[in-house]
Amino acid sequence: MLASAGPVVNGRVTMTNAAWTVDAERIRQGLSMQAVHVINDFEAQGWALPGYRPADLVEIGHVSEPDEGTRAVMGPGSGFGLAAMATEGKTEIVLVTEAGHATLSSENRREDAIITALRDRLQHVSVERLMSGPGLVNLYHAIAEVDGLSVPQRSAAEIVNHALAGDHLECRNALEAFCAFLGSVAGNAALTLGARAGIYIGGGIAPRFTDFIKQSAFRERFEAKGRMQPYLAKTPTWVIVHPYPAFVGLARLAKARGTR
Repeated sequence: MLASAGPVVNGRVTMTNAAWTVDAERIRQGLSMQAVHVINDFEAQGWALPGYRPADLVEIGHVSEPDEGTRAVMGPGSGFGLAAMATEGKTEIVLVTEAGHATLSSENRREDAIITALRDRLQHVSVERLMSGPGLVNLYHAIAEVDGLSVPQRSAAEIVNHALAGDHLECRNALEAFCAFLGSVAGNAALTLGARAGIYIGGGIAPRFTDFIKQSAFRERFEAKGRMQPYLAKTPTWVIVHPYPAFVGLARLAKARGTR
């Protein structure tokens, strides 16, 4: 069983952010295997959710008595993924989405200006256009444009490093804005999916700066949904720091399918 980024159609994935195709049948034939199953990478992370230990998670904000029920995992990496796990009794179902390609919304005039700057260049500003590694670079340049500044080219890793070191204001501003947008997207996901049992932040980016996220506007923006603030105040949020979350999910799914 394999997990791959992108929608799975008839056992085949054509990746959105890489020039790769993953084809279960071709892999099966090439490796002379009896069967190969390919699932979406965030479907694997959805299956992992009940399998984490406390050490695998960093809580952002604190909810003393989280509810049971639906939980969701989302995350920025090379792209942006979102999946949810719903349970009924012992039955677990994972809902796979392509939410990274939904339109990103703003919360204030500065974010209006940032999105406008990006729209002029990209036409459609999806969640993934900001909430990903390449998205952080987009955000860094858009903020500089809004502020009327010229900034050097930097990778996402360099932006994060300078932000954490506190030695470059526009990098710090970019990472602050990244966390704020991420909080808003997470709050939208919690409301849309009814994820009262929690939102888990996966992907390869957020685990690198959990302390920064804790002190950022992430949780404030997560709850900033007007009349629904009390609803979200009772919804926990975590960052997944397990090094191989997809493998946790694949193992749980393989075990579940093996017992049916």
